[in-house]
Amino acid sequence: MQIEIPIDNLVLVDEQISSFQSTIAYDTKEYVVEVIVKRFNEGKLFVPQYQRNFVWHNHRKSKFIESVLMGLPIPFMFGVQCEDGTVEILDGAQRIQTLKQFIDNEHQLKDLDRLDLLDGFYFKDLPSSQQNKFLDRTMRMVVLPASVSLSVRLDMFERINTGSQELKASEIRRGAYSGKFSTFLERCAHDEQFNKLCPISESSKSRREREELVLRYFAYSDRYTEFKHSVKGFLNEYLVEMNSTDYSEEALWSSFKNMLAFVEGSFEGGFAKSSTATSTPRVRFEALAIGTNLALRQNPDLALIDGGALTSSKEFLVLTTSHGSNSGPRLRARIDFVKNFILNGVM
Repeated sequence: MQIEIPIDNLVLVDEQISSFQSTIAYDTKEYVVEVIVKRFNEGKLFVPQYQRNFVWHNHRKSKFIESVLMGLPIPFMFGVQCEDGTVEILDGAQRIQTLKQFIDNEHQLKDLDRLDLLDGFYFKDLPSSQQNKFLDRTMRMVVLPASVSLSVRLDMFERINTGSQELKASEIRRGAYSGKFSTFLERCAHDEQFNKLCPISESSKSRREREELVLRYFAYSDRYTEFKHSVKGFLNEYLVEMNSTDYSEEALWSSFKNMLAFVEGSFEGGFAKSSTATSTPRVRFEALAIGTNLALRQNPDLALIDGGALTSSKEFLVLTTSHGSNSGPRLRARIDFVKNFILNGVM
């Protein structure tokens, strides 16, 4: 049965879509492989610090090189032109670095699906005619101007990086919203005491989970009563605002370290469930870190507590389960529970 949509609703739908539509000027450039690698070596095409480490496995590298050798179409790459004329690579860094590795004879082809006779080959082992053809293969890049807004850039960075290995919000956010506060978050995220109290797997570290937790700590500490349901939007807005706001970094650092000292002295496992845990649930970290911070804001001279009585309580365990973890009421409930217990010994 077809549902008839009221005309008024269609008008609203049209207005909403139109409000997000924009015309972005961009250039589509076509380079041969030799030029791409040359410009990359010269720093005219560059991978920004915020992007992931080079994570393609050798099999994926070989498969990509095989596609280039076969002359198959390669998806568009994306970049943003900087004021000095260089191009920051938004999407395509791993492809470009693989091309460089192969041409520099640093990657050996393995387990090819179609060109199996090339297994074990380096670039130098190819017939000279095929070396020339490889260097002459063309690839296209969409280059956006430096004037593209942060919000558009974030949206593009997110959408073009949703593939077989999707970027997490923390990686995307770091890609689009660099600035003074972003740098400060990294300082906190790499603090030795923080990492001792908040164990995280190596894979999560590489995906910037530490920075994600620290951003949540500061954003929710300041505005958890305003949070509704969109974590990503809430954190993005806070980060953008803080990057353009004057604040005392040392004051924030001092409060962060005071919170860590209280947690270390009060909770045996720190933010984790035990002293031998290798990971830290986000909801547990939020409850303990932010609840402690808000309690210390209210009373900086608080004595250490028996954290085990808090974390083993039935209510705490219920509040720090994953169900409904990103809802405003659940967030406020777990933070307020910890804050009130620390201040008043009340559960």
